[in-house]
Amino acid sequence: MNEPTGVQSIREALSRHNEEEEDEDEDGKVSEDEEPRACGVCGDLAKGYHFNALTCEGCKGFFRRAIKRSTQLRCRFLNRCNITKNNRRSCQACRFTKCQAIGMRQEMVMSEKEVLERRIRIQTRKMLDAPVALSSQHQKTIQELLCGHRQSFDSAFYRFSGFRPMDRNVLPANEYNESESSFSPSLLSLSGSFEKQENQEDEEARKGSVFTALPHVADLTTYMIQDIITFSKSIRDFRSLSMEDQISLLKGATFEIMQIRFNMVFNAKTGIWECGHITYCIDDAVRDRPGVQQHRVIDELHENLALTLKSWIDCKRTGPEKHLLYPKVMACLTEMRTMTEEYSKQVLQIQDIQPDIISPLIMEMVSKNPCNNLY
Repeated sequence: MNEPTGVQSIREALSRHNEEEEDEDEDGKVSEDEEPRACGVCGDLAKGYHFNALTCEGCKGFFRRAIKRSTQLRCRFLNRCNITKNNRRSCQACRFTKCQAIGMRQEMVMSEKEVLERRIRIQTRKMLDAPVALSSQHQKTIQELLCGHRQSFDSAFYRFSGFRPMDRNVLPANEYNESESSFSPSLLSLSGSFEKQENQEDEEARKGSVFTALPHVADLTTYMIQDIITFSKSIRDFRSLSMEDQISLLKGATFEIMQIRFNMVFNAKTGIWECGHITYCIDDAVRDRPGVQQHRVIDELHENLALTLKSWIDCKRTGPEKHLLYPKVMACLTEMRTMTEEYSKQVLQIQDIQPDIISPLIMEMVSKNPCNNLY
């Protein structure tokens, strides 16, 4: 049985907005320069080609609904109704028959899954095309981070003093002089020095070697850790966490931040780390956070910082490559977390060989014991 005209009108009105979105990419519009043309079904003003035929918006929506309905349409007047603009709602069966007669194709009606995918594509395109602006909260977060970074990061290493001097020698243990010596700061040399040896002889040689630059890298690492602790304490959201969670986050992320900061003074042209009056060459360079308790609070802080970073990239960067910058940064952070785990293992190996070199602060950073006091 046919539905009352009023019910049909309400249904059409409610669905019209979504239908226009669905057909946005597939409908052929009639240009303003062309003569007005009539709908092939009812004779109303045609807006374009829908499902392979020139139709009005009303017949376009009717055809889609008729395809998706589960009940069969039946005519009460021997399938001979004359469909016009005024009576097109009186017989759905004859209207549908005429839609098919003028060439409207059933296979061009999208499924619910295809409609959803289309909407997602349209929304994504609109988001990419829309101008991006930082919110006041994002701007406030960025200013807080920049201020804390500038106050705590000594890029010229002016405050780095009283350290043990640099010595790049690697001596046999029986020739090691107990006087103060030093080691280069980069992580790559530590990695290379403590790689697993392929045979027992190399392993014995490693155990019998003393790396005379270790005192220097220990001093430099301790100095940078202290600056990172100062940076973290300048962030309001970090200070609002419990002391246990502050310590757990610092122990998990300090070496990652240290890698970022150390690479900020790297000169790609010369291959030199320029730390004020001290320089280091490439030859010198060699976990979810355990102990965290306030997982939900910290996850929200991470999410806010991630969104702030993405908004900043969208707002400040230009060109198509900017859309890949955010995932690349996230991938780098993941890689640095893996490097942190390796760094911790190497520090513990150094501690076994030369227990008097590594400072207590470095040992606290790499230890797995939760909630010890760093401050």
